[in-house]
Amino acid sequence: MPLGVTFSFLISAPMVNEVALVLLFGLFGWKVALLYAGTGVAIAIASGWVIGRLGMERYVEEWVYQTKPGSEDEEAAPGWRDRLLDGRLAVRDIVGKVWPYVVAGIAVGAGIHGYVPEDFMAALMGKSAWWSVPVAVAIGIPMYSNAAGIVPIILALLEKGAALGTALAFMMAVIGLSLPETIILRKVLKPRLIAVFVGVVGTGILAVGYLFNMLF
Repeated sequence: MPLGVTFSFLISAPMVNEVALVLLFGLFGWKVALLYAGTGVAIAIASGWVIGRLGMERYVEEWVYQTKPGSEDEEAAPGWRDRLLDGRLAVRDIVGKVWPYVVAGIAVGAGIHGYVPEDFMAALMGKSAWWSVPVAVAIGIPMYSNAAGIVPIILALLEKGAALGTALAFMMAVIGLSLPETIILRKVLKPRLIAVFVGVVGTGILAVGYLFNMLF
């Protein structure tokens, strides 16, 4: 697949997923959830387009292109019994992976709610501070969580006076532009391409943060 298309998928998969949308819809309503989905997809498309236009295929590690996909025999279509069994196993697997993040997110959110002064949070991540969105993105990049774990933290930040756009920019940086992700990407991408990826996606997240702060 083309490099730009690959990056569009890489960005949109964690950032715009069903868990994030359901939680955002339940907490903030359909307008916020829909706008988040739209801007997340826009970031993925625009970033993939830019990276594709830059022609940076030479900054992918050589061994990636030398790997040949194996051919597998087509298997018979599974029946309903097999589908239901696979579905049950998938649900158990997803719940098993998600619940630790949910518990951790609730714990961190509870700590913010109970111990972080409201005035401090409003000054740090409020609308009045123009630099709050870049700071939120910079803080979010070294962290890692999935959408289920970060949403309770976002709710606690908002209750303490953080602006919606700043909080969502922090959320996007954590789940879509984290340091652990870039470390993993280093196995297949060279540093220059990773730097372009972080720069392009980070610029899109900053734009989304300022957009939400203007609209809400």
